[in-house]
Amino acid sequence: MTPLSLCEPTGRYLSFEEREEISLLRARNTGVREIARQLGRDPGTISRELRRNSATRSGKLEYRPLVAQWKAQQAAKRPKAAKLAQNERLREYVQERLVGEVRLPDGTIIPGPKAPEWKGLNKPHREDRKWFLGWSPQQISERLKIDFPDDESMRISHEAIYQSLYIEGRGALKRELVAALRTGRALRKPRARSQNRPQGHVTADVVISERPAEAADRAVPGHWEGDLIIGTNRSAIGTLVERKSRSTLLVHLPRLEGYGEQPVVKNGPALGGYGAEAMA
Repeated sequence: MTPLSLCEPTGRYLSFEEREEISLLRARNTGVREIARQLGRDPGTISRELRRNSATRSGKLEYRPLVAQWKAQQAAKRPKAAKLAQNERLREYVQERLVGEVRLPDGTIIPGPKAPEWKGLNKPHREDRKWFLGWSPQQISERLKIDFPDDESMRISHEAIYQSLYIEGRGALKRELVAALRTGRALRKPRARSQNRPQGHVTADVVISERPAEAADRAVPGHWEGDLIIGTNRSAIGTLVERKSRSTLLVHLPRLEGYGEQPVVKNGPALGGYGAEAMA
């Protein structure tokens, strides 16, 4: 038999002792919110625990701590096989809608959702792709709830569909189905904001990994760390934190003269209040 581990998990997960307390309180017909209050947990955590890890062999939901601990350990095992690789019916449903070839029993083709009008921007030859009849992963994920309202096995998130297409080794969807996606990309594109980070001002004397040990371990007072908070309408606040005492100063960065009146000049002065002049 697979050994049952009763070792203490991290505080994020329920321990076996907490599951014993839940079992005792449920036997006294204690409500979910009262159990959560006594254990110092969120009511949603208790509700999910009772729904997912209760014993079902008797034909009804009955919470037992040993069974709940075993179920939690089984769910936490890694690596896991992809859901689309295990459920053939779900995999066929997703593949049919990705390529837009859903057919009725008499052979009639059901067209996919109407795609947004293509304006010819940024995507040359986009009209040649398969996506104009294919469903998007988001549409497939939401449609499953309508077509199979009582079948919980026919559920999958759009992110799981994307991962089955983009991550090698999932062994679920065919790799060539990426051509049916609206973007038509064969690989995931990194976030644009991570590509546009200015690196010219980062020198060796300001890299965090290069700071002295007394500043890194907060042993000596007098080392300050600055940062910037940008809010709505590009409003800005500068922060200064003394590393040892954690004393924090918030500095308001006002707009510079001409903000909102002068046209924006590329590589010109930052009038929003968080340029080098305002920060200094």
